[in-house]
Amino acid sequence: MVRHIVAWNFGDGFTDEENKSNAEAIKRELENLINLIDGIVSIKVYTDHLETSDSDILLDSVFKDEEALKYYATHPEHVRVGKEFVRPSVKNRKCIDIRM
Repeated sequence: MVRHIVAWNFGDGFTDEENKSNAEAIKRELENLINLIDGIVSIKVYTDHLETSDSDILLDSVFKDEEALKYYATHPEHVRVGKEFVRPSVKNRKCIDIRM
């Protein structure tokens, strides 16, 4: 299995209310991908960070293997979510992929 972890910060120029709304939409859309893309074992988005955090949003996902992660990365639904919900709302993407 492969764990795929991504962290972002809220983008510049948004109000606290807009950040909250954007984070809820990102969470909803990313977590729904488990229903649309084969090979995802689990997917969870955390948006309620503590003030001591360096990031505002965290994606923690597990895939059955590296091929499943590659499939997810280019899948049209994942690309749509990134284009419509994630990229317009965040900055400073950090990612790590780990074999488990």
